[in-house]
Amino acid sequence: MDTIFALASARGKSGVAVIRLSGPQAHAVAGAMAGTLPPPRQTALRKLVTPAGELLDHGLVVVFGRGASFTGEDVVEFMLHGSLATVAAVESCLAQDHGLRLAEPGEFTRRALENGVMDLTQVEGLGDLLDAETESQRRQALRVLEGAIGKLVGGWRNHLLKAAALVEAGIDFVEEDVGNWDDQILVELQTVRDQLQSEIAGQGARERVQTGFEIALVGSVNAGKSTLLNALAGREAAITSEIAGTTRDVIELRMDIGGFAVTLLDTAGLRETDEVIESIGIERGQARARHADMRIILCDSPFDPPPVAVLPDDIVLFSKADLYPDQPGGVSGKTGQGLDMLLDRIKSELAQRVARDGVTVRRRHLQAMLSAQAALSEAIDKLSSQDYIPELLAADIRQAINALDSLIGKIDVEDLLGDIFSSFCIGK
Repeated sequence: MDTIFALASARGKSGVAVIRLSGPQAHAVAGAMAGTLPPPRQTALRKLVTPAGELLDHGLVVVFGRGASFTGEDVVEFMLHGSLATVAAVESCLAQDHGLRLAEPGEFTRRALENGVMDLTQVEGLGDLLDAETESQRRQALRVLEGAIGKLVGGWRNHLLKAAALVEAGIDFVEEDVGNWDDQILVELQTVRDQLQSEIAGQGARERVQTGFEIALVGSVNAGKSTLLNALAGREAAITSEIAGTTRDVIELRMDIGGFAVTLLDTAGLRETDEVIESIGIERGQARARHADMRIILCDSPFDPPPVAVLPDDIVLFSKADLYPDQPGGVSGKTGQGLDMLLDRIKSELAQRVARDGVTVRRRHLQAMLSAQAALSEAIDKLSSQDYIPELLAADIRQAINALDSLIGKIDVEDLLGDIFSSFCIGK
C-alpha cells in the first residue's frame, strides 16, 4: 500500500497538532525527518527537518510497529506546535520531499479493517463515538468499539459451525452407522435462535440511543405545552401567548435528558376548529405524537380528564401547577415546579427501555440478525419434521452463518464501505 499521512487532530490553530503517518515507508520517512527514532510506543523530543536540513519544528515523535498500531501497519505520529504554518510546512515536506500521499477520509480506519485490526461493527462503533453527543451514546459506542458485537457473533457462529459439521458428517457417512445427531444439532440451532430473538427484541431502544428518542407534548390549547418546552430548554424556543392556537406546526427541540439524546415535540393544541391552517397543524401534531417514543399528556387542571386516550407509556400530568400548589402530579413551566420530577421520570423510563442486555445498535445489524433467524427457523422446522434432506438443512445453516458474517464484515460489505468511511474525518 501507499504510505499515507494526515492531520489527526482538528484543523486550525491549536496548542498541539498531531500528524499521523501509516504504511511501509512511515518509519523511514520519519527517521529522515527526525533522525533516530525512539523505541516503539515511547515518546521522544526531536528536531524535524527537511532533506535540505531546514528546521521545521521541535516536536514529540512516537512510533508503532506493524501489527501493534491503529492500522496494523508501521505508524508514526508527530506531535507539533499547532500553528497553521507549522502544520502546512510539515505536510508539504511529507508530500513534496518524501512523496507520501494525503489520506482520504476514513482511510486509516479502512486499513485497520482490511488488516484485521477491527471488524466492521468496530468501525461503525468508532464512527458513533466520534459523533456521540450524550453520555449514553458515548457508553454504547465504546462498547461496540471494544468488540462486543464481534464476540457475540463469534459465539453464535461457533454453535452453527458445530451444527453444520454434524450435518456434513451425516452426509459424508450416510451409508455407515455413525449414530443420530439430530437432537444435538437441534440444541445448537435453538440456542442461537433464542439468543438472536433476545437481541432483536432490544434493538429498537438501542438504536434510539444513537438517533435520539422523540417525546411529544400533547394537550388542549393553552395547556402550557410551549411554556413547558421553553422551561425545559431554558430559552424561548416556542412562542407563547394567551391567544388560543398559537402553535400551528410541530416545534422540535433537541436536548440531553439524563444522558439520553431527546427531541421534544411541541404539538398544536387540541380543539375543534374551522380554521384550516390550525386544523392541519393539529392533524400533523397528532400524527407525530402517535409515532413518538413517549407522550407527555398535559391536562388543564388536576380535575380534568386527559384530552386523548392514555397509552401505557404515556406520562400524564396537569399543567399550571402553580395554581394548584396542594395537588400532586403537576408541573409548571412558569415557575419550574415539578420540572425536576418530570426530567427524572423521563430519564428513568428511557433507562428502563435500554436496560435489556444487548449490543447491536444499527438497522443493518437488525436486518442481518433477522435473516439469520429466518434461516434457522427453516432449519429447525426441517429437523422437527424428522423427514428432511440433509443437504437442504446444511444450506439453511450456511445461510445463517453467512448472514452473521455479513454483520461483522466478513462478506458482502464492499458496497457499505464507501458510505461508512465518507463520514469519517481525514485523520481517521
